[in-house]
Amino acid sequence: MRLFFACWPPRDVAAALHRWALQAGEVSGGRVTREEQIHLTLAFLGEMDEVPAIRPAGRCLRLSIQQARWWKHNRIVWVGPLETPEALVSLAASMKVETRPFEAHVTLIRKAREAALPPLEPLEWPIEEVLLVRSRLSARGSSYETLERFALT
Repeated sequence: MRLFFACWPPRDVAAALHRWALQAGEVSGGRVTREEQIHLTLAFLGEMDEVPAIRPAGRCLRLSIQQARWWKHNRIVWVGPLETPEALVSLAASMKVETRPFEAHVTLIRKAREAALPPLEPLEWPIEEVLLVRSRLSARGSSYETLERFALT
């Protein structure tokens, strides 16, 4: 099983991010993330034979989406905070198996080229739960299945 921990935005935030991504995609090209798949990955666990015993715990928080950027090294357009909240860094660290430092970002376009992105209206994303998700890859892209939900206090 290919697993990761993530947070999904409320529907209104996902819809606003998707609308922006469609506009950005007109100038950057690439593949826009489907609205229902927009998420913030906290920890990628990779291939596992069984569900891990990790149980995310933390406090509810708000993530301010304030910037949009293009990353040349992996050709994605992403949005995120100007600075990752410490509570989110701690939450991600509690589940982490990767050695890379955590950078809060939400991938909205893959295989994009560098372009002048449209203005992004700031959004507030309340984070109240963490999901353990199974990812399946196919020619049509990824599909996600929620295996467990962990409420934040």
